[in-house]
Amino acid sequence: MNALSIPTWIIHISSVIEWIVAIFLIWRFAEVKNLPAWRSMSWGMLPSLVSAMCACTWHFFDNAVSLDWLVTVQAATTVIGNGTMMAAAWWIWKNRSVEPADVE
Repeated sequence: MNALSIPTWIIHISSVIEWIVAIFLIWRFAEVKNLPAWRSMSWGMLPSLVSAMCACTWHFFDNAVSLDWLVTVQAATTVIGNGTMMAAAWWIWKNRSVEPADVE
């Protein structure tokens, strides 16, 4: 666990917690506003959460060479997460309710 300083650990852990809270809040927003397309963003954020957890796990074990495969999983889930969040944003855009503009 010596691979990172205490302040860096605080940033890593708080970022993971922040991501979990963001997923939860987006899900709740979808429920409260009755916008089910927004749930797709919560699902789309999960691969990025896996990526962050891979990084924290690897660092927790002092960047052990035997866990180098976690770096590959982290990279893959980052790419997948970027794609799923892009797809979720497109789905939200596609399912938006368009109000007619006030024309004077």
